[in-house]
Amino acid sequence: MARAFRSLSLCAVLLSGCTMAPAYVRPDAPISASYPGAPEPAGDSIARVGWRSFFADPQLQALIQAALDNNRDLRVAAGRVEAGQASYKIQGAPLLPSLSALGLGLRTGLPSDLSLTGSPTTANFFAGGLSASWELDVWGRLRSQRQSARESYLASEEARRAVVVGLIRQVADRYLLEQEYAERIALADQTIVNRQEALRIARRRYEVGSSSKLPMTQAQTLLGQAQAALQALEQARAQNQDALVLLVGRPTEIPRSPTRLADADFARSLPTGLPSALLVNRPDIMAAEHQLRAAHADIGAARAAYFPDISLMAAGGTASGQLDRLFRAGSGVWSFAPLVTAPIFEGGKLAGNLASAKAERDIALATYEQSIQSAFRDVADALAARRWLGEQVQTTQQTLDALGERARLADLSYANGRATYLEVLEAQRDLFTAQQTLVQLRRAYLASEVDLYAALGGGLSDGSRQNQAGMAR
Repeated sequence: MARAFRSLSLCAVLLSGCTMAPAYVRPDAPISASYPGAPEPAGDSIARVGWRSFFADPQLQALIQAALDNNRDLRVAAGRVEAGQASYKIQGAPLLPSLSALGLGLRTGLPSDLSLTGSPTTANFFAGGLSASWELDVWGRLRSQRQSARESYLASEEARRAVVVGLIRQVADRYLLEQEYAERIALADQTIVNRQEALRIARRRYEVGSSSKLPMTQAQTLLGQAQAALQALEQARAQNQDALVLLVGRPTEIPRSPTRLADADFARSLPTGLPSALLVNRPDIMAAEHQLRAAHADIGAARAAYFPDISLMAAGGTASGQLDRLFRAGSGVWSFAPLVTAPIFEGGKLAGNLASAKAERDIALATYEQSIQSAFRDVADALAARRWLGEQVQTTQQTLDALGERARLADLSYANGRATYLEVLEAQRDLFTAQQTLVQLRRAYLASEVDLYAALGGGLSDGSRQNQAGMAR
């Protein structure tokens, strides 16, 4: 029996390297070899830079760190990683023999008509020992299931990293919005002060009879428009601060950046690298690839289910009718039971499982390719936004300079009686609109840099990327 057990175990070990999962080959990326309109030369992507190096503002760094420590979405993602890791351990357990201890004490009473002696009897039975069982994974079904669980676990880890990247981008965007609202509110405040003074002068002229009532009402209209714009800005700012607090995950004072949007570096170089770098820089793409690998492993498990299962079961211990003789010589008992079960008729279940696994593989493949295409589009959109927003900032700045001169000349002409107050009204209204638009465009340009950084997969520290590369291997 011992020789048979050793021979069967040796065969199982020799066959343990086989698996019926299809060989995995990374699909070709369905994207162009270069980004459209990328001005930066191909090289190492800016995504390889950690977020602390990319965002130099210490106040923004503090907000991002607080969000990484407290954000609930990130905690949910971390919980899924732990659940995936536990599932991987569970799926790996059947590959090892299971061992259990047992103890039994039994006392039975038999009536006379069932007793061999023809009279009521009482019998005792005591036993103790160990039992072991081991399913020999000859066809690789268990290993395929474990591999699928491992890839799902790695996918959950990459999904968590994707949440990190998205969270950093959202915090940075909201922080820039806070800066935009602060500057636009300051412009509105100053405009209201100026228009209040203009209304005071118009009212005084009307009172002394040097002007009609029309300029005064026009000045009141202009002031009311600025006040309404200020109220809308204050509302939007409060909602943005609420959204930022939700991202941070705890009550916090929203700081204002010490750097004005106009003083930001608009000539900053952001190398994109090659599109192929997205495959290892974007966590969502890597998560999709792990899911594709898991689908391949599921096919192997479905194929292996067609073949017999081979299990070894053994038990050994001691038994006696009296407890004090349980461990005496001659009380030993043992059993050894190899078990082979082969499917004969499953009503199409096995074929259905295999077809389902192949369909899931095709879905995972399409999802993986779609994630690559979406990532490529994110980068292309961010590059286009950065290019055209930069030009819009320059154009709007030139327009603002012209509108400022126009407003000055209109005021001068009105003071000298050569223009109506309507011309002053229109010039000041256009100037205020251009000032607000320029601040919006500057913020949008800086936000496009953040979007490009996130689209390339930026947002992870150098240490996280090293761990990421090791997991991919």
